[in-house]
Amino acid sequence: MATTCSQEQLEQMMEQFVTACRDAGLKVTHQRTEIYRQLIRQPDHPTAETLHRRLLPTLPTISLDTVYRTLTTLEEHQLVVRIQTAESQARFEVIYTPHHHLICSRCKRVVDFQWPAADSLEPPATIAQWGQIDSKTIVMYGTCNNCSKH
Repeated sequence: MATTCSQEQLEQMMEQFVTACRDAGLKVTHQRTEIYRQLIRQPDHPTAETLHRRLLPTLPTISLDTVYRTLTTLEEHQLVVRIQTAESQARFEVIYTPHHHLICSRCKRVVDFQWPAADSLEPPATIAQWGQIDSKTIVMYGTCNNCSKH
C-alpha cells in the first residue's frame, strides 16, 4: 500500500531522480523536480489535474499543459508510471518496488499491493510466443470496505 516516505528517503529518491534525468539527457528543471517530488510525497496515484492543483500554491505559473508534458516526458524515460484505469484520466506514480493495484469502482481510490506469487508466474505459452514481456501489472477493480459501508 502507498505510504509516505521519510525525509531521508525523499532526499535519496530526489538524488536518484536528478541522476536519472542527467543520464537520460534531460534537463533537471524546477518544474520537473517539483512534479516528481509531489508524486513521492503524496503517493496516492494522482491525475495530472490533481497534481496541477497541488503544485499551484508553490508554482503559481505552472500550466496544466506543462504538467501533462512533463509527465509524458518522465514516463517516456521510465521515471514515472502511468496507471491506466477505467476512468478517462490516467493516474501517475513513482515506483518504489514492483507492485499491483486495487481500484475502488465507487470512490476511484487506487491502492498498491504486492503479490509475489503472481509475480513469479510465467505467462501462458500463447502470450510468450507474442514476444518479450518486460513487466507484469495486475489491476483489480471492486468496492473498498469504506465505500461498502455506505
